[in-house]
Amino acid sequence: MASLLLPVLSSSPSPLRPPRFVSSNPRKLHSIASRGRPRASYKGLEVLYDDGCQKICELDDYFHAVAHLAQYDRGPPRWLCPLDAGPPIEDAPVMFFLPDVSGVGLGLLMHHKALGRIFELRCMHIPIHDRTPFEGLVHLLEDALRLEHSISPNKPIYLMGHSFGGCLALAVAAHNPQIDLVLILSNPATSIDKSELQPLFPVLRYWSNNEQSITLLFLLSFNINTEVKMALRSIKDGATFLQAVDRLSRNLSSTLRNQFLFETLPRDTFSWKIELLKSAASYANSHLQAVKAEVLVLASCLDSLLPSEDEAKRLQKLLGNCKVRYFKDHGHNLLLEGDVHLSTIIKSANMYRHSRKYDRISDYLPPTMTEFEILVKATRRFYEVTGPVMLSTMKDGKIVRGLSGIPNDGPVLLVGNHMYLGLDLVPLVREFLREKRIALRGIAHPFLFPDMIESSSKGKGIFDSINVYGGVPVSMRLFYRLLSEQEFVLLYPGGYREALHHKGEEYKLFWPSQPEFIRMAAQFSATIVPFGTVGEDDLIELLLSFDDVLTLPFGKDMTRFYSENLKIRDDYPSVCFPGVLPKIPGRFYYLFGKPIVTSGNDGILQDRNKVNDLYWHVKSEVERMICYLLKKRKEDYYRSIFTRSLYKAAWGSDHEVPTFEP
Repeated sequence: MASLLLPVLSSSPSPLRPPRFVSSNPRKLHSIASRGRPRASYKGLEVLYDDGCQKICELDDYFHAVAHLAQYDRGPPRWLCPLDAGPPIEDAPVMFFLPDVSGVGLGLLMHHKALGRIFELRCMHIPIHDRTPFEGLVHLLEDALRLEHSISPNKPIYLMGHSFGGCLALAVAAHNPQIDLVLILSNPATSIDKSELQPLFPVLRYWSNNEQSITLLFLLSFNINTEVKMALRSIKDGATFLQAVDRLSRNLSSTLRNQFLFETLPRDTFSWKIELLKSAASYANSHLQAVKAEVLVLASCLDSLLPSEDEAKRLQKLLGNCKVRYFKDHGHNLLLEGDVHLSTIIKSANMYRHSRKYDRISDYLPPTMTEFEILVKATRRFYEVTGPVMLSTMKDGKIVRGLSGIPNDGPVLLVGNHMYLGLDLVPLVREFLREKRIALRGIAHPFLFPDMIESSSKGKGIFDSINVYGGVPVSMRLFYRLLSEQEFVLLYPGGYREALHHKGEEYKLFWPSQPEFIRMAAQFSATIVPFGTVGEDDLIELLLSFDDVLTLPFGKDMTRFYSENLKIRDDYPSVCFPGVLPKIPGRFYYLFGKPIVTSGNDGILQDRNKVNDLYWHVKSEVERMICYLLKKRKEDYYRSIFTRSLYKAAWGSDHEVPTFEP
């Protein structure tokens, strides 16, 4: 257990002495947590950093950790600081984990490493023999919160509450509206009075064996279908059938095989826990109107213990600043199910921040290796269909395959053309992460950044992915700040007009007349990399032209509706979605031109003619590269999906498919 929890420092340490855990004194906890732990700078959190989720533990590991903790589980409630979380980044906010009614402070075990890089973790642990009432737990948490708030009054404090812990978080938030709190509530137990198991509680309470009662409830808290799906997914990821079956059997039987954990429970344990849970729910529900904190509710739709889906909807109506994420295939113990990545969910909901207000630039966290692997899996079929080819231009003008011609240091401004519906973005973002370990900060239309009050995703939906992989709404202020932070900025001057072009307008540029981005790039001596992309016409064919849409019934009303909701510029024509017809897939091609260095060009900001000349030069370079790719792709023997499929069948799916000679 010493590898999991931070022990109290002793003047006479002994390797034979059983580990002692961090005391409930928050001031002592803070001093211990900071002692001897190297702190990484915020900028030191590299792109595709290891968040530990690739080596995620299984349910059986959770029970082994609980068994180790139970050997020394005496005394009052206390705070545990996980050692396996590692040192957090500089200026990381504090997260307090509040467990379910079992009181075990290891509920975030599968998330320690991922959350430990971006938070200072404190985990509440309530020993099984402890009988502290709910009000006492509220005071314990309030003392810790107020201490942290006094140390860093301008930083938010996160409360991650699961089930019973959600009631505790709501109660404390209601008492402390002056503290900037962010509540993450996983299946909060505020709906315990509506549980379908309510009629069984009197029977279970007087059941002679506490062990059987608690084991039954623990089994009901998991969704077996989720474990089966994860076993099948592991086979797709390379595990053998026997390995998948072994993992499944160990996880499903882990509760029964670890029943010895409940054998020494006091006889009143079950009754005490039920009463504690009811008092917590009653207290939290009566104080909901006083909660002013920012709240994110994680609701399992297959929760067998609580009506969590309906409860999330109720809380969203009652709480003033509440978002909800639904998990369709998960049970009550959401945090112990392996395909849920809590850090990604928090990031995708734009709820990770260092100060009182969320900032898309300073609060941005780069994608992790786990998030990249999720992206690779999610786009695997798209890659098979499009077979992207990346070409770049070296300083001497030579065109090479790959991204070697792209500078390694920012600020860099990549300027290019959009394919229809922005289909070019997926390979672009993925390849820059894979080959260059660079997170592109794409500037996109505000339409792609809705305030997601509800979502059924796990941080993997299209709008969530835009937040996770660095997208920002179009804004001169944000553009300025990205370049000042030495970022790699992805800009499409044609914007949605190119992404929603009309029939017959493939590969045409619709750039504005004002060269604002040239001035901004020159102000920060940014390197401009023009690029062209082709291939959208190999996938789809537009069915109707813009004029055809206008002749349809309600065609004018439809285009007016789209234009008003997209808030298009006055000098742009209306937008329409004419429908598409799928085609036999071709191939996507990307060509990045020779980098254009703006540093050393002293007079460019003062000379309007120089700015205009550079603007038209960049635009002409993009047009030239589009023409080049349209011509050269005819020489690609593997342009068709059929020839690419045959090549991969012969050489292996991981082998790079050849293309034309540049």
